Amino acid sequence: MDTTTSIPIAHVLQTRGLRPSPQRLAVYRYLCSVKTHPSVDMIYNDLTKEYPTLSRTTVYQTLEALYNCGLIQRFSDEGEMRFDADTAVHGQFKCTGCGKITDVFWPQGTVLPRPKDDHLIHETLLYYRGLCPSCIQSADKFRHIRR
Repeated sequence: MDTTTSIPIAHVLQTRGLRPSPQRLAVYRYLCSVKTHPSVDMIYNDLTKEYPTLSRTTVYQTLEALYNCGLIQRFSDEGEMRFDADTAVHGQFKCTGCGKITDVFWPQGTVLPRPKDDHLIHETLLYYRGLCPSCIQSADKFRHIRR
């Protein structure tokens, strides 16, 4: 859902029980505008250019609040938390060549495996690692060179 154009972000936060402080608005607006699955440090570094008084602690607390009310997803990428405002069920693919993380969606109606017993599932995380098409092509170009 593109909340930046369809519904005012302040209203989105309020409907989830969050006070729309300038810091929360900035962090959520930022996450809605990027598809790079940023880390806390990436978010902090990008936002302090425009909000120099923003603290790293505020970014952490805001991300926790946004996650707890269901407005964002988070996943661990090699021990570093990454964040995504797209809350549709999807996975991620991390290229081990260039490091880019992209979304992976599956066809609607696809049934994912579930535990056999009566488990209560809170979230589904699917994380692929491999080479993206660009890195495969780059690797193929240099395969003939002996080192």
